[in-house]
Amino acid sequence: MASGLAERLLERELERFQREHPQSAQLAERAHSSLLAGVPMHWMVRWPGGFPIFASEASGAHFRDVDGIEYVDFCLGDTGAMTGHSPEPVARAVAEQAARGITLMLPSEDALRVGEELSRRFGLPRWQFALTATDANRFAIRLARLVTGRPKVLVFNWCYHGTVDETFATLQDGRVVERHGNLGPPVPLDETTRVVEWNDVDALERELAHGDVACVLTEPVLTNVGIVHPEPGFHEALRELTQRAQTLLIVDETHTFCAGPGGYTQKHGLEPDLLTVGKAIGSGIPAAAYGFSAEVAERVGAAIGRDESDIGGVGGTLAGNVLSLAAMRATLEHVLTDDAFAHMIELGERFEQGVQAAIDDASLSWHVTRLGARVEYLFRAERPVNGSEAAAGSDHLLDRLIHLYALNRGLLLTPFHNMALMSPATSEADVDLHTTVFGEAVRELAA
Repeated sequence: MASGLAERLLERELERFQREHPQSAQLAERAHSSLLAGVPMHWMVRWPGGFPIFASEASGAHFRDVDGIEYVDFCLGDTGAMTGHSPEPVARAVAEQAARGITLMLPSEDALRVGEELSRRFGLPRWQFALTATDANRFAIRLARLVTGRPKVLVFNWCYHGTVDETFATLQDGRVVERHGNLGPPVPLDETTRVVEWNDVDALERELAHGDVACVLTEPVLTNVGIVHPEPGFHEALRELTQRAQTLLIVDETHTFCAGPGGYTQKHGLEPDLLTVGKAIGSGIPAAAYGFSAEVAERVGAAIGRDESDIGGVGGTLAGNVLSLAAMRATLEHVLTDDAFAHMIELGERFEQGVQAAIDDASLSWHVTRLGARVEYLFRAERPVNGSEAAAGSDHLLDRLIHLYALNRGLLLTPFHNMALMSPATSEADVDLHTTVFGEAVRELAA
């Protein structure tokens, strides 16, 4: 495939985007007078059209922008709205709770119901709450250091765990260094972090043998660099090696919750010491949770004195607020149910099949992969076995072109990678529209 063709198609799509979004263009221009980089959160500069579209309303799997254009949303807030936008049971529960109180720094009965449901789904008996998965991961790391007396965290190369400082590390000639683009790291990353490649059991054993790793923090499947599945036996080796090294295992299910009602952990019988999950469990209301095995809960409880419980860097004034808990309870009880996941995963399979058929018809050296209700495609034939291989297979020109091509035809994909997510509100017609549009793009590129 010639890059010149892709560049010409991108130029055409950029012209179309700018022509069809005059109101968003005006708001984007105005935004530069008050917002850094013209956006309320700097990741939003990554949208492919030169400026972001401004949304006016969203419901279910669709949203409308200020220019009156309606879209099928496969980004879904990069998992934050995996429930679909404003599901009715959650919107009702949040409105009712807001009228009764938003934050009290006191527990509510909803906290008990959510903790019990999370225990049932994920298998860990004790829970705490936060506002983001980043905070849940930070707090879990602190508590792991507390009870092990060890300083370091081990992560897998090209992992993603929110904005946790210790995780923005990579390998360079076997050395741990900061990832490119890491903004203002507080200390050199080799002081806090050990890094190994995903699926590399020998490297994992070698790094744990140093005896200074408090915890391994990992997704059960790498997701933010394209979906990279574990090789057969990898999770069994990970659990055995961490137990042998007396290192705690933290599983981050924030993105892999798409695998089923209890995430990848329930589906595949994982036994982590701690588990974190955020984004989708509150239907987009800031909410997250972190759970503990019985043993770790006992160790943490014994290590934190009552009078020091509010000064240790774990928790927050708004953590566990009653509004978040009301959203989580409604989400778990009424939205992200077993039946909803069955529907979402079936649509994920349909999406995957449509993409694969288009790739095959055009004889392109691309591939598509899926995790439950989450589907991604990469512009390379070989399926990566680790994060480095997945990152090396990225193509920024094609990535931007495909996103913009879809956006111009009423489809929103995740801007950071080629991810599509199904919600309970997503329909077969939504999926089939993507199949049609993707097929058109592929045929143009293969011409």
